[in-house]
Amino acid sequence: QVQLVESGGGLAQPGGSLTLSCLASGFTLDYFAVGWFRQAPGKEREGISCISDNYGSQSYADSVKGRFTISRDDAKNTVYLQMNDLKPEDTAVYYCAASGAVMCNLEEPGYHHWGQGTQVTVSS
Repeated sequence: QVQLVESGGGLAQPGGSLTLSCLASGFTLDYFAVGWFRQAPGKEREGISCISDNYGSQSYADSVKGRFTISRDDAKNTVYLQMNDLKPEDTAVYYCAASGAVMCNLEEPGYHHWGQGTQVTVSS
């Protein structure tokens, strides 16, 4: 069964950090680009970061650039999102998704496998 499972969400204080993990099962992430998306209450889901399969090139939305870092460990079939300097506006459900495209992008079309999401809440 093809599955992506996110973990690592929770409550963080402003300025704090969290690391999200996206573990794949039923398929090998090696040949997939992986993206992180988030959906805040009352807002549309947005792409915030992605990493390609070849050479691991990365892309970030302006809203997270310089604060979030995406990485992958193909040996563990896992992609990570290190989130630093968290802000209340980062509060959202975070999803990872896998695309068979060689290069990643921050748009949803092309991402065929999705996780169930993990809640991140940033509040003092």
